Amino acid sequence: MWSEATSGLARPRLRKVRRLGGNNAGHTVVVDSVEYDFHLLPSGVLNKKAISFIGNGVVVHLPGLFGEAESNLKKGKGLQGWEDRLKISDRAHIVFNFHQAVDGIQEQQRQQQEGQNLGTTKKGIGPAYSSKAARNGLRICDLVSDFKVFEDKFRMLAEHFLGMYPNLNVDIEGELQQLKVYAERLRPLVTDGVYFMHKALTGTSKKILVEGANAALLDIDFGTYPFVTSSNCTVGGVCTGLGVPPSHVGRVYGVVKAYTTRVGVGAFPTEQDNETGALLQSRGHEVGVTTGRKRRCGWLDLILVRYAHMVNGFSAIALTKLDILDTLAEIKVGVAYRVDGEPLPSFPANMDVLTRVTVEYETLPGWRRSTEAARGFAELPSQAQNYIRFIEDFLRVPVKWVGVGKSRESVIKLF
Repeated sequence: MWSEATSGLARPRLRKVRRLGGNNAGHTVVVDSVEYDFHLLPSGVLNKKAISFIGNGVVVHLPGLFGEAESNLKKGKGLQGWEDRLKISDRAHIVFNFHQAVDGIQEQQRQQQEGQNLGTTKKGIGPAYSSKAARNGLRICDLVSDFKVFEDKFRMLAEHFLGMYPNLNVDIEGELQQLKVYAERLRPLVTDGVYFMHKALTGTSKKILVEGANAALLDIDFGTYPFVTSSNCTVGGVCTGLGVPPSHVGRVYGVVKAYTTRVGVGAFPTEQDNETGALLQSRGHEVGVTTGRKRRCGWLDLILVRYAHMVNGFSAIALTKLDILDTLAEIKVGVAYRVDGEPLPSFPANMDVLTRVTVEYETLPGWRRSTEAARGFAELPSQAQNYIRFIEDFLRVPVKWVGVGKSRESVIKLF
């Protein structure tokens, strides 16, 4: 999900901001035929005319941040000068190495005790947000201030986790040395995030694009709990993760694949654990950027998308990966749920219920020809056009963009 925040009326300058999650997220961005993989960096950091911002709602693993930048610098020239156009909120919390180790231990414990884990990325996101909620977490502002004070707090936090997990391996001295080096490199990037966003919203007009890191159904409150992440991925996170007043939230765009995918465990009503699912996985190159796990694939679930729209209020939709459906003779779309033969009026909160639903499908004809060369809506096969219109009619939300390939040129703008 992407959203735009509104500022004044003068000539715009672009800002691209990230407001939640950590390096559990994964985005592949193709620019000039080069594939860049982002986890913490806002994908807009490739735009040399834009300022990118990591907000207070993000949890930052510093080795991951700088390692990600170094890895992408080797791929192409797009990321050159990234430190000159990135700002990080001083209120963002830090993910430490022991948070990541704890994440792995907790997954092992769930598997042993319950026979099923949550399928986390083991990047320490949950434990870091737990520290934040327990009010013993450490923030960027702590790291770049008095390091001796930070060091004392870090030791206390590490001892806290050692008390909970006696087998936890924590290199306190080694990590402190590493963090001291990162503090100096980080200091020029750190800013008062609230004041930064306030100036962007009320000063000379700017276009502000807020990037969603995780899908709406991974939201801690509205997602498929407990198989969710630990932050608010829905549009409300724009306010809490950036300090943006609700009155400034403008257009909200839902990014929806032409079929449905999921990484890890959890209920998945339209999943196709068969040849169709394998075809979608293969043609769509559905492998998690962060974990390397294959994504589970299934038919487009419009009940799920409608629920995401209820929570987020989409202004329009970007429908991606339409080309992955090119070879199918017919395409199914989930349009209703039933439980024990009775219709389910809304998306259920209880995952035990969701695992029992029967999906009602609408079957549409496929187009059986490539859409990859299409650059306008009229150039799409009539069956593909009908597929898009069916989605719009069901959701009562317009489709603004359609993706038929990986490059920027492969995005068709409808209006």
